[in-house]
Amino acid sequence: MPDPSPDPRRVVAVVVTFNRLGLLQRLVARLREVPQVDEVLVVDNASSDGTGAWLAEAAAAPGTPLQARTLDRNVGGAGGFHDGLEWAVERDADLVWLMDDDGLPEPDCLARLLAEDGLDFWGPLVVDEADPGRLVFPIRLPGGTRVVHRLADVERAGGARGRLDDIVIPFNGVLVTRELVQRIGLPRSEFFIWGDDHEYRLRAEKAGARIATVTGARVHHPSVGELGTPMMGGRTTYNHSPSELKAYCMARNNTVNLRDYRGWAHVAMFWAKTVWFYLLTRRDPGRVALSARAALAGLRGDFTGHERFLR
Repeated sequence: MPDPSPDPRRVVAVVVTFNRLGLLQRLVARLREVPQVDEVLVVDNASSDGTGAWLAEAAAAPGTPLQARTLDRNVGGAGGFHDGLEWAVERDADLVWLMDDDGLPEPDCLARLLAEDGLDFWGPLVVDEADPGRLVFPIRLPGGTRVVHRLADVERAGGARGRLDDIVIPFNGVLVTRELVQRIGLPRSEFFIWGDDHEYRLRAEKAGARIATVTGARVHHPSVGELGTPMMGGRTTYNHSPSELKAYCMARNNTVNLRDYRGWAHVAMFWAKTVWFYLLTRRDPGRVALSARAALAGLRGDFTGHERFLR
């Protein structure tokens, strides 16, 4: 079990929310029960479901200090975490605990994370709240190509140490140090959704950050379905989404990430998969055209195209 003694570091939890008041309420209640959390900051992405009014009431209630900031428009998860991480550092956080509004950390999650020494960017396993033996976000084990979906498999890979180095699933309950934020900057707000968290991990990795997943720390999360639709006879997968907004952002942001961190050969392989998937696996030539427009916009530095899907 983690050491119950007080941690001298100031821990600020940052939550980004948009129109999920019920889930936000249960998360804030949990965060206020965690003794190691010094303050909770909520970034509200211009919700229209009464979130702002509820946050004003919650901020006045006794307990762990809570502050809320309602943005004048929806800037997506990327913009929300950009704003929230900057806000936490301004409020003298030594460690920032980042999470979406739909996750729910176990009561001892933060204590288990804090028990690890010498890390810059580390987090818990994210498990399906309806099936806690299953990972919501599969993990590719370091040093190979094996992707695991079951909790037992990742626990086995973590061994007696209970830790997988060099891998983390941001931003679902991850801790990031103030020093790392000051060294690598903030998430790319222009990404809106999809790929901003991955880009931040790649940037941290490039800067030499010490990254890990703590297998004994857990965040429960609603299922997001099967990430990765099988293609090429099951030899690989493609991250298909029925949402045109998500498809646009994924094609744009993934192309930019691959160019910046892996090189043009990886961009070409991604595009070969995209064309194959939408012409052979799940025929939809219009989706090829949408994805191509998105990718070309990203390569030109234009990150405004997703806005037409928000109207």
